[in-house]
Amino acid sequence: MDSALVEVFGKTEKEVVKETPAQVEKGVWATVLALIWLHGFKMDAQVEWQLVAMKAVTWIRNQKVVSLSECVRVGNCLLGCQVKEEDLGF
Repeated sequence: MDSALVEVFGKTEKEVVKETPAQVEKGVWATVLALIWLHGFKMDAQVEWQLVAMKAVTWIRNQKVVSLSECVRVGNCLLGCQVKEEDLGF
């Protein structure tokens, strides 16, 4: 995972990699975390990122992630958020 992205989350790369749900690709995990972070910490700037977020959600859907609910649950725990899966657009 990109170290700059991990830094934005306020975590170490080791912490983020350790929490990656089984059988989830790194790119999917990073994107889910980014979406949770945006919804959890940057709602005041939603107009600036909402189109990119919609594209990210479409991309994740196309990846056919089996454990998407688990990704959201674990991501919320890791980032200290309470973002609902449906709020992300999944």
